[in-house]
Amino acid sequence: MMAKSLSNLLFKGLAGLPATRTSRIVVPGLNYQHGMRYSTTVPNEPDTHDDFKPTNKLENSGLSLRDVVEQDVRQNPVMIYMKGVPDVPQCGFSALAVRVLKLYNVPLSARNILEDAELKSAVKSFSILDGSHWPTFPQIFIKGEFIGGSDIILNLHQSGELKEKLNDIAANQKTE
Repeated sequence: MMAKSLSNLLFKGLAGLPATRTSRIVVPGLNYQHGMRYSTTVPNEPDTHDDFKPTNKLENSGLSLRDVVEQDVRQNPVMIYMKGVPDVPQCGFSALAVRVLKLYNVPLSARNILEDAELKSAVKSFSILDGSHWPTFPQIFIKGEFIGGSDIILNLHQSGELKEKLNDIAANQKTE
């Protein structure tokens, strides 16, 4: 009940804010263009020729999901693990976080935790090792630092601290 009230309050405050396009979306197996979802995976059916069967690039790479999360956080200035993808969030809290982050016109990288339960667990264990013990999603990292969820991002935005955290990322975006 309290979460629903908080969500309604937050959405009312952001309802008039303009949305911008995400400059980068990272979702294995799916592409989103102009609001349409395109899958890049093929069902694993027994009558499918081996050349067309899906392969798990992660399995073949020798990287663990923990390594993938660590690499995501280290290599992406703004990384969000969320329910859905930035153009099509699948929960109100993820939608709120994306909407606030998009205000700053920074490259936003994301992974959909709903597509892989093991990824969700890896992100939770990563944040535990990071010392945050954050139990819910979205989980947002800026410049390798765990920031929090949608409520934290909104508070940082309202206080002006988020602008300070993202200033150099936005400046680098303009010079590229």
